[in-house]
Amino acid sequence: MTTLVAGDPAPDFALADQTGSTVKLSDLRGRRVLLYFYPKADTPGCTTQSCAVRDARDDFEELEADVLGISPSPIDAQARFDSKFSLGFPLLSDPEHETAEAYGVWGERSLYGRKYMGIVRSSFLLGPDGRIEGAWYGVTPKETVPLALAALRSP
Repeated sequence: MTTLVAGDPAPDFALADQTGSTVKLSDLRGRRVLLYFYPKADTPGCTTQSCAVRDARDDFEELEADVLGISPSPIDAQARFDSKFSLGFPLLSDPEHETAEAYGVWGERSLYGRKYMGIVRSSFLLGPDGRIEGAWYGVTPKETVPLALAALRSP
């Protein structure tokens, strides 16, 4: 599994969001972006994580940062998740986990002793130059927002 660190170029991608529109990372060049990966739409941990991001919307806007969530969940599941919790930011569908692999977040997981491949919950702060400013692998659902805001606020 590849891991990205501060200074690495952020792998570009073009993925469909919950409305079916294509979001290209390259279109956000010039802005800071919080990119977070979550295992599955509308599950307890992913809901906690995504609602925390939603609740910090004003902070991210004030700090001029865009937010993108990515999971392997299909577009229709992402749309239901967005609608159910009024998330209000792009939730991107990566069903073939190509983007997850490029960011090094597709890996072996374990649940109740059963091993399987899936998303390792992680988040990244991308700079306006398209480079990684912060990379946090294996975060808990509650860590995404505080880590990102601290990085955005640091000089």
